Amino acid sequence: VSRDYSERLTFNTAIAAVMELLNEIGKFEGNPAVTREALEACVVLLSPIVPHICHALWQDLGHSEAVIDAPWPQVDESALVKSSIEMVVQVNGKVRGKIQVAADADAESIKDIARSNENVLRFIDGKTIRKEIVVPQKLVNIVVG
Repeated sequence: VSRDYSERLTFNTAIAAVMELLNEIGKFEGNPAVTREALEACVVLLSPIVPHICHALWQDLGHSEAVIDAPWPQVDESALVKSSIEMVVQVNGKVRGKIQVAADADAESIKDIARSNENVLRFIDGKTIRKEIVVPQKLVNIVVG
């Protein structure tokens, strides 16, 4: 949004980016403080385009000062780093489960987690594992015979 305002002067894409954030907020079922921070960011980001409604929304969010005096949202680079990722687990090429692993997990620990997945166990139990293929940050394929 900052680049849309300052460099490109494209207000429509700035609004579209804020709409994307609002859509994600609508799906989010986590910490209410995170939701509030995101809503406050949306109001501040839209305030150059629609200042009057943003001023009212800012006060509805419990602020006594004007939205124009609020600091511009800054990117927290550390928040952009994922600590865990979701990987698909296939058995003989068919998706049988999804697992959460640490973003920096090694291949062996990923294989262990994949083999211990409840649904995957149903398809590999009692069978010989012929090959295990790990595609980093995407999937694990277990070939059984």
